[in-house]
Amino acid sequence: MTERVYLDWNATTPPAPEVAAAMQTALRETWANPSSIHGFGRAARARVEAARESIARLAGADARDVVLTSGGTEANNLALRSAFSDGGNVERGGADAPGGRGADAPGSPVLVTSRLEHPSVTRVAEALEREGMARVRWVAVRPEGTIDLGDLARALMEGPVRLVAVQAVNAETGVVQPIADVLAAAKAHGALIHVDAVQAFGRTEEVARGADTRSLAGHKMRGPKSMGALIGRPGLRIAPVLVGGSQERGVRPGTIDPVAAAGLHAAAERAVNGPARWNAVALLRDALEHGLLRLYAKARVNGRNAMRAPHVTNIAFPGWAGPELVAGLDLEGIAVSSGTACSAGTAEPSPVLVAMGDREAAACSVRFSLGEDTTREDIDATLAAVTRVFSR
Repeated sequence: MTERVYLDWNATTPPAPEVAAAMQTALRETWANPSSIHGFGRAARARVEAARESIARLAGADARDVVLTSGGTEANNLALRSAFSDGGNVERGGADAPGGRGADAPGSPVLVTSRLEHPSVTRVAEALEREGMARVRWVAVRPEGTIDLGDLARALMEGPVRLVAVQAVNAETGVVQPIADVLAAAKAHGALIHVDAVQAFGRTEEVARGADTRSLAGHKMRGPKSMGALIGRPGLRIAPVLVGGSQERGVRPGTIDPVAAAGLHAAAERAVNGPARWNAVALLRDALEHGLLRLYAKARVNGRNAMRAPHVTNIAFPGWAGPELVAGLDLEGIAVSSGTACSAGTAEPSPVLVAMGDREAAACSVRFSLGEDTTREDIDATLAAVTRVFSR
């Protein structure tokens, strides 16, 4: 082995050359505190505002509605907690207020979501219920990996739904959710909708422009880690989770890094044309998928019958443990994963695949996520490495 192959682009993407260059320049020239009013601070502030404006253009939003965060996890936390917070994007009172009838009471505000979501949504949902802030209605999941729209309709009819939280693209399977249908259903019942679009921005055309809030992470679109955004609709009030500063209009206190902002700006600018580049990866993904299925007769593709993002394949290998295959391939120089990076190191089977009804697959699956720089040689090297691992 002389060179490694990186097929874990859903975990994070390598910074684009223009992103690295922008950050290097900012590190030399605009390292000051963006909140300072002197010239150094104003120059740093310009980097931050350029990032905000580029995110707004990418999302089809107004820059005034973009709250810069540390990434998608913080953006998801902020969106969900704000929806069920006093002074947040919906006024609360009476039985709906904390300490009222309780989260399990029929009149309590409801959060509708599913077990397909990223942990920064599911764990927050569970916390809101424990804290008496919301009652969570978990929507059923179809075997192909999409939420059950019929069950969503029933959930919306059952009680006072405050918020529907859904992802645009699943991080593990690449399955694209029926966002347009979810938006229509939620709006018909007067519910807010939050879309976790972290895996969609810069990769797909569907970025849920009709949602009330959307989350974005810079490092998923070849930008820096530690920078992301929560994008709201015009006029929507977002309640802070943290307090102690006036940055981001008090919604997200804390000093914004102008160096990371410069990288986010460059990443968002190139992400506008990203979907065309990522669509071109589909041929390589299909070649890898077909090759893997030929190598292992019992293998099956998770989410194969659904619409999927063009760069992801998640394959079950019955008889193997997913983490062991990941480790074996790593020894061969191939970087893949057996779940989301945020769940790595846990002994639990994939909650996403469990929700899809395939407990066997949940323990024996590997995610291969390709990127703009993936080559045919990378695919051939991966198939050769898989062959060697299976032979052992």
